[in-house]
Amino acid sequence: MIPQSSLRPAPRVTPAPHLSHAERTAFAREVARLAVRSLHAELCLYPKPGLVSPVDSGSHDDMDAGTFMRSMFSLRHYFRKICLAGWDGAPFAQLKQLGIAAETAMLKATSGINTHRGAIFSLGMLCATAGRARAQGTPMTPAALRAAMLIRWGEELAMHAAPAGAAPSNGLRVAAQYAVSGAREEGALGLPSVFEVGLPAMLASRERGATVTEERVDTLYTLMAHISDSNIYHRAGPHGAQIVREHAQHFLAQGGTANLNWLAHAVDSHRTFVRHRLSPGGAADLLAACCLVQSIAAMDKP
Repeated sequence: MIPQSSLRPAPRVTPAPHLSHAERTAFAREVARLAVRSLHAELCLYPKPGLVSPVDSGSHDDMDAGTFMRSMFSLRHYFRKICLAGWDGAPFAQLKQLGIAAETAMLKATSGINTHRGAIFSLGMLCATAGRARAQGTPMTPAALRAAMLIRWGEELAMHAAPAGAAPSNGLRVAAQYAVSGAREEGALGLPSVFEVGLPAMLASRERGATVTEERVDTLYTLMAHISDSNIYHRAGPHGAQIVREHAQHFLAQGGTANLNWLAHAVDSHRTFVRHRLSPGGAADLLAACCLVQSIAAMDKP
């Protein structure tokens, strides 16, 4: 018997009639530029506990800021292509293939070092969603973007979160061992850590008059305090995850960057994380995703 779900008609796509091919291409190019800029913003942020920045390599001895720059450069065409695929309402399988090709390009550019695997997924889905929203002529507010993502790809993302017979990644192995969520689970739920945790923290800091650096540091620490980062569990297990969570919660309890001594506290966290070889890469990817949602939403403003 054929399951009823397979009989559902494919969703119809109504392209925005007011945009020419050239304008559509320009839009995708701009979204890709914003995606790369968001990754660059995350890279340049300092202090950033255990993570690579232009200041130092954090807890890593196999990569530096230059490695990340090469990785970003390799991803610029991917973000444009997946935005256009999203515009066309492409099935998730097609988006996934673009992501796999992007990961191959990334690994070639970095000599096999995984710099942006999580970001390829989360930022790629956001670029596709931006294309989808623009094609349908819907707003690109954070709430509307999340809705557009789940309406078009929610069911497929949920299936992706629990693939049958797939070769397990480090994230999936960690999830199985510690019941930790990763990029797949985030995607299945429409990136809740971005829309429900990171963006509200970013907005709260901005409303109190924080600088861009301060709002991003607050956002990173908020994400570190809330998510179970598979990167941390893979490198250091539950004890490492506890150190990250305690440092993040303490930083926020002290007022975050509203505390006059926040910089010293953040540098102290950085040194502790380096000593324990901790690197909250999942939180860093989600910070970049928050920056991208913020930038995409700003495209709608006059």
